[in-house]
Amino acid sequence: MDIKLTDSDFRRLSEYIESQLGIKMPRTKKQLLESRLLKRLRALSLGSYAEYCEYLFSPEGHEHEIVTMIDLVTTNKTDFFREADHFDYLFNTALPELVKSYGAGVRKTLMVWSAGCSTGEEPYTIAMIMSEFAERYPGLGFDYTILATDVSTRVVDVAARGIYSMERVSPVPEPMRKKYLLRSKSREKALVRVVPELRARVRFRRLNFMDEDFGFREPIDIIFCRNVIIYFDKETQERLLQRFCENLKPGCYVFLGHSETLTGFDVPLERVAPSVYRKLA
Repeated sequence: MDIKLTDSDFRRLSEYIESQLGIKMPRTKKQLLESRLLKRLRALSLGSYAEYCEYLFSPEGHEHEIVTMIDLVTTNKTDFFREADHFDYLFNTALPELVKSYGAGVRKTLMVWSAGCSTGEEPYTIAMIMSEFAERYPGLGFDYTILATDVSTRVVDVAARGIYSMERVSPVPEPMRKKYLLRSKSREKALVRVVPELRARVRFRRLNFMDEDFGFREPIDIIFCRNVIIYFDKETQERLLQRFCENLKPGCYVFLGHSETLTGFDVPLERVAPSVYRKLA
């Protein structure tokens, strides 16, 4: 049976997604939404998208289906060392500047937030860079912790396990692969797992950017939110960046994706490198 998503059902779903997640869902995304939700119709033995909407917005659907739907409609593209110049800047400029501002030799734990972490490649890349920095400069009293969040519970669960195919970790430099990744005992599986010491540095949890309270108990030193805000409309982008700044210490850093810009936004950030911004003191 050929099941089609009607304009009215698409409108109901897209308005809900935009209001709850802030994600733009223009008509050009109709076919994408239709194909991604079709598997749920089949799994639930539903005959139309109208029936799916009725179930989704029912008390039972809110309890059992909303999170599954969110997992299906969110985009999860990511790679280890994606936009690698950001990690060069982190190691060579941002971390030395922050350590200097706090005072060398003073025991200081930097708080990093990987916002929109997907399946974990970004926060584990950050952890590798931070660990390399701590090893290079042992006398600085440098320590760190990473909070990694995503709206999708499915990808957060995948990220927390820290298991990847050999193909996925190919961008990781060979010395770091040997140091931070453990090969599976089964050669046929061609899998690796992030070493326990690095996994322990990253705390994963679900977070929706539309939540009223992010739940942070202390301000952040570095925020990575790359290739995420492009999915929001301009008003939501500005509001989100303002909230980032509210949780960011003065003089600290925000890393955005190379396709993202702050042009036209009223936020207390200055550009210090391509797609890298520092909060004004």
